[in-house]
Amino acid sequence: MTNPSPVIPPAEQQTSVPAADLLNSGNAGVIVERTAQLKNGFHAEGRKFARMMAEVVTAKQVGVASVYVYEETFGTKDKLHWLIHLSSLDAYEAMVHMGTADEEYRENVSRPEPEEGRGWDQMFVDGSMRETVLMPQFWGMYGTKVDGERERSTAQYTQQGPITGLPGAREQVPLPAEQILHSGNCGVLLHRTALLDYDFRSEGRTFAREAAESINENLPGEATVFVYEEAFGTADRIHWFIHLKSLATYYKVLSLHVKDEKVRDLYFQERIAPERGGGTWARMFVPGTMADVALTPHHWGMYAT
Repeated sequence: MTNPSPVIPPAEQQTSVPAADLLNSGNAGVIVERTAQLKNGFHAEGRKFARMMAEVVTAKQVGVASVYVYEETFGTKDKLHWLIHLSSLDAYEAMVHMGTADEEYRENVSRPEPEEGRGWDQMFVDGSMRETVLMPQFWGMYGTKVDGERERSTAQYTQQGPITGLPGAREQVPLPAEQILHSGNCGVLLHRTALLDYDFRSEGRTFAREAAESINENLPGEATVFVYEEAFGTADRIHWFIHLKSLATYYKVLSLHVKDEKVRDLYFQERIAPERGGGTWARMFVPGTMADVALTPHHWGMYAT
């Protein structure tokens, strides 16, 4: 896919590795989202460090890990987001080994800024660096129920022998590659999170996937939504990556939910059985937990740095 935005280069242009060899939100088996807040006075230095470390990993771990850097579009200024795309959980061990044994990597981490003589550890607010591990959602994940058929048709259910990884979230979307947006080629990545009510964890997952499908089916090449589960963190917190061609595409998403009656019905139909009190999707999530963060791929000179 060509650059979706004439103004903002997509994240896959941050690296020297060809796009065909990169992992992204569509083909990665695991995504680690790392966030950190830059200190005032280190805006430029911190961004240079973030991009340098992303390129070192991406160039040295082709097929294993690809790292892109994003900025919050409207949220907290100078808060950086790294999306570390891994082929599997095993690949994380390869990255740990890299941090232990690769001398070039270790030198880049420990090397101070030549102009300032200060290391990366002085560029970020103490305690602000956090990681969230995301895995592509599949039907029946974490012991939830769908309809008795979809969960039994997954590769995880039908596979013989031990499971060593998960198919990328791309498998959630039955569209040709040229109509798929992902973290490498999108203009804006909208990261939406919401915490499921434990009583409705099965119904909530079904709604999460069907809501994503409604956008994918109606806006091919304009918006692509993948659903992920949070591993090792908060249980039953759902993550949607809503990849937009550009920021203006958000208007099309809004219009879809106003004009398309089939899409609107997803949000107004009764989804909870009467014997369980009935209700729409709104009962499935803990109030106040649904939040959006818009992310823009970093490019040199962004925000006058």
